[in-house]
Amino acid sequence: MIIFHDSLDEHFFDLRTGFAGEVLQKFSNYNFKMAIVGDFSIYTSKSLQDFIYECNNGRLIFFKNNIESAMNSLMA
Repeated sequence: MIIFHDSLDEHFFDLRTGFAGEVLQKFSNYNFKMAIVGDFSIYTSKSLQDFIYECNNGRLIFFKNNIESAMNSLMA
């Protein structure tokens, strides 16, 4: 599944709300791959940047800058 950054509420990217963790945990529980496509450099939160880094080093959830990169991650 590919989701575009612009389709998500900004609360998703505020890790203190727990919303991103809850949503992404559901995808992980069902072993379902997902990529979120957008420009994440706009976020200055170190915890969010670390979260994105960890997701990108996993096998199920990816934060990518473009659709091609997202497709490559999902197909791997």
